[in-house]
Amino acid sequence: MQIRSPHDSDLPALLALEQASFRNDRISRRSFRRWLRHRDCVFRVAVDGDTLLGYALVTLRRGTRLARLYSLAVDAAARGRGIAEALLGRVEQGAREAGALYLRLEVAEGNVAAISLYEKLGYLRFGLYEDYYEDHASALRMEKRIRPYTPSGDSRSLPWLPQTTAFTCGPASLMMAMAGLPGHYQPSPEEEIALWREATTVFMTSGHGGCHPLGLALAAHRRGFATEVWVNNEGPLFLEGVRDENKKRVMRIAHQGFVDECAASGITTHYSDIDQQQLTDRFSAGANILILISTYRMDSMKAPHWVTLSGFDDDCLYVHDPDMGNTSPHQGPDTARNPLDCQHLPIAREDFAAMSRFGSKRLRAVVVVAADRPPELD
Repeated sequence: MQIRSPHDSDLPALLALEQASFRNDRISRRSFRRWLRHRDCVFRVAVDGDTLLGYALVTLRRGTRLARLYSLAVDAAARGRGIAEALLGRVEQGAREAGALYLRLEVAEGNVAAISLYEKLGYLRFGLYEDYYEDHASALRMEKRIRPYTPSGDSRSLPWLPQTTAFTCGPASLMMAMAGLPGHYQPSPEEEIALWREATTVFMTSGHGGCHPLGLALAAHRRGFATEVWVNNEGPLFLEGVRDENKKRVMRIAHQGFVDECAASGITTHYSDIDQQQLTDRFSAGANILILISTYRMDSMKAPHWVTLSGFDDDCLYVHDPDMGNTSPHQGPDTARNPLDCQHLPIAREDFAAMSRFGSKRLRAVVVVAADRPPELD
């Protein structure tokens, strides 16, 4: 048996194995062709001469240290030879060499043999995704740290919510933050739009306006939460992406309105950078945190995007990303993400420093949301 990267000539055998292995959720010919050429994946096949015995496909989430086992199949006639274990070992190695720290997967709750194999190889259960497959079966969620580490910090349970439009990453992130704090806050699609209306900059490069950090802080303040803002630019934000002078004028007016209302509401605004220690100190003290990032390292689009901090350890900061990739007009259906690809994304600390700066002015913005007044921390 040989394990290698697949060739275009393997496509007919891959399709035949897929047809024989799965009744639902099969990978299409078009998708296999795409994965054969895709750079953000680790794809390996097991062969005996000209016979395909099995394959394993792992996808890599750009900009993060997360990999996901997308699919694994072994020919029924070849089972019992350790092929699945060998394939998993090779794709784990490939994901590790690509920089991934974690490998995640989902497996049908009733697939006892596969679950036993994953547990034997060190995968741990961390959740259940109900009604996951086309036949409405539930998926067990499993994860393995494929690089050793020493954990530290608070990785609390924080609800994950997807944004329902291309322009509501800020409201979705804020709903996660507020729903993860003590109290009775209830997120909803109606609330998502209401938050956007309260926090929008009105205009953006194209399409609907994004959300201003001060606007998000004000929206949380109106709902009874304590807020604190860190932003390293005092002037109007996001103007460099807008050419129309009248649009810029409106954005300046909106910005000044947010500034004045924050001052009147007693919301503390720090016009400076916040470092990772300050972020994790506030998180450990019980606050939830929204962070503005640039999506360039994730999708090469250079767009401002809000995410919510969900935990940290010595190597990474972890975030909930509300964007499932199916709301952007620039992305087709093949770019839609699994919800598991968007939760607790591990971002290496050295990468996070660059990712959390946006635009030519290297804008950094953070909104701290707490059930009570944020602690006085340096």
